[in-house]
Amino acid sequence: MTMKVHKVSSQSQHEQRHATKRHGKNKWRKKTHSLDSTLLNTSTGTAKLEKPIPKREKTTLKRLKKLYTKPIPENCCAEQRKVKAHVHTNGGTELNGSSSLVDSQEWSEYANSVLRNGMESSTSPKTDQMEEDGLQFHAQFDKTRNNAVLVMKQGQVLCFRGKCLLTCLYGHVEVLGFTIEEGQQPYPLFSPPSHCPLTITALGNNPPSSKNKKEGLLEAKAVVHKYFSSEPSKKLMSELDSDSCVVLLEPLNTPLTRVLTSFSELSEIFGLNSKELKSQAAVYNPVLSAVGVTALRGPCAQGLVMSRSYREAISRLLSAWAGEFDRCPIILVCGGKSSGKSTFNRHLINSLLNHTAGVEYLECDLGQTEFTPPGCLSLSTVTEPLLGPPFTHLRDPEHMVYYGQADCQADIDRYLESLKSLWRHVNGESPVIINTMGWIRGHGFQILVDLIRLFSVTHVVQLSYGNAPQCQHLTPDFLRTAHGWQTHPLTPPTLTEEPVSHLSTRSHVLLSVQSEFEGAGTSGVMQHQRSNELRDLALLSYFSKLQSPEPGPVLPLHCFTPYQVPLSAVAIGVTHCEVAPTNILYVANASVVGLCCLSEKVVGREGPVVLSQTPICQCVGLGVLRGVDMARGLYFLVSPVSPSVLRHVNCLLLGEITLPKILLTKQDGIEGDLPYVTTDYSFEVQGAGKLHIYKGLTRPGFIKSNN
Repeated sequence: MTMKVHKVSSQSQHEQRHATKRHGKNKWRKKTHSLDSTLLNTSTGTAKLEKPIPKREKTTLKRLKKLYTKPIPENCCAEQRKVKAHVHTNGGTELNGSSSLVDSQEWSEYANSVLRNGMESSTSPKTDQMEEDGLQFHAQFDKTRNNAVLVMKQGQVLCFRGKCLLTCLYGHVEVLGFTIEEGQQPYPLFSPPSHCPLTITALGNNPPSSKNKKEGLLEAKAVVHKYFSSEPSKKLMSELDSDSCVVLLEPLNTPLTRVLTSFSELSEIFGLNSKELKSQAAVYNPVLSAVGVTALRGPCAQGLVMSRSYREAISRLLSAWAGEFDRCPIILVCGGKSSGKSTFNRHLINSLLNHTAGVEYLECDLGQTEFTPPGCLSLSTVTEPLLGPPFTHLRDPEHMVYYGQADCQADIDRYLESLKSLWRHVNGESPVIINTMGWIRGHGFQILVDLIRLFSVTHVVQLSYGNAPQCQHLTPDFLRTAHGWQTHPLTPPTLTEEPVSHLSTRSHVLLSVQSEFEGAGTSGVMQHQRSNELRDLALLSYFSKLQSPEPGPVLPLHCFTPYQVPLSAVAIGVTHCEVAPTNILYVANASVVGLCCLSEKVVGREGPVVLSQTPICQCVGLGVLRGVDMARGLYFLVSPVSPSVLRHVNCLLLGEITLPKILLTKQDGIEGDLPYVTTDYSFEVQGAGKLHIYKGLTRPGFIKSNN
């Protein structure tokens, strides 16, 4: 059954008057006013389903031998193409210093004291220099264009907090393993206190052999002139040489950043963490502050701490992609909680994107997902670098299954079957990275054994911390005798039988990585670092897609026009528990639902179509079931999924993933009681529950002694 998506606002008055008569033909329609639920007892139907996933066309990738460099857009002006630069409306940020050229030691001490205390009084910063550890950066702000040009010497490093858009105008810079070159598109950088700060490293310039240093210097100066509405300062131009890196820094303002900073609790989400504030690690600079960046200094300016084993593992995996193996590497990354798996994955993906057009990423971690909201298993093709934490780069995966929970302990078989269904879509032409959960004991360890066997993994990266290993080393010899949840070792041959040859062909390479960053193995204790907070940030990021891309006020959820869907047109089910059919609408009201596509036709009568079992099927996104009208038999649903995709949705799955409490308690524009929230709580109200507040308290058993 094909569903049509239709907005009431685009209908004629005649169509609007007759819209309620066409439920069977048009299941998804926009409603022009909000409506809360009126839930009544009703008859229900049931539907039994198989587990197929609709096939979708997947983009194929070619294996590249040269660096993957993105072309300059065609609409770029001729003068900018001549110098291989590209102007964009957002900007990047970077800072550090080189040797000081001040007139006297007294002036140097005075200038540094002013910078440390943030006492600059310029409302329109033009140029600025900063001395730190013998290094010096030079930047100039253009008020007319609202951007800054930063000149860096080869080898200089800027460690920062904040957000910005970075365009490399001349030379090469590296951010989290990805090399950004002149002529490439601008890249958004996000460095919030929830994760380790980003660093920008100047790699210098590699001019063609036909160019000498003088020609390179002239080209660099021409690039700088193009990006100023007035004459650049002599000080900035004097720092240029043929090996300099020139980057354009611009403020970054997106629907995501506007949504997050609109909440008082998240107003400093791109500021400093408590440790950086206490240690006075910030270097306040007017040029960088104007584009949304705060440079760090001292011990807090280390950025990503990579151990020797970490670097060796990255190098081995890049060599494997370069041709060390006869097939594309399939890399499984595992380790305990807070061992650095996600950061390692991002660094590895960025490093691989320097050499290939795309990397396939299989998400097996339900709680801390990289590209989707929590509770989803997915397969994504990554073609752009990941220059921030997960909530800053959510995207629609090629294939996704909604599991509905932050862990898989309740139904491990459905978890593994869901991953198998996703694995069928791997094309095998690009390197594959498999992200796993931090559950590495008991049944969690058995799942790791299954994943290595089921997906024919070529490389296992096992991260650990401290002196004692967190679990058994996943060596090829160990895998030959280990038992998984679904898989088991093959029966060893007898003395008269030939040895089983295929065991050696499936053998993998184990790369052990020792995590040496501060806090490895301990759950985040500072604000925005706890797992539940990160899941809320991912959900806020996902629903920020509802906001207009143009600058303006942030609208709360109740301000968006919902789609209205006939109850009989879509099936509904609960993934994590048993719910009586007569109570399912009470449970679903004001809840997050997975928007799924069943291969079977859904046919219902008057009441809702209730699933008797949880299907494994394609999920196209999430929505909020904001109300139910039993009189007219309609669901009211808000979702950022496009109408063209919603036409194929015929199933709503309800799981344990809930709306961030802040979305319910911070609803602007409401007079009187907030929808779905009350202080007059009653345990007898069906479908209701308390808003649990996480206070960040550590369990007594996990409190470490300070002695």
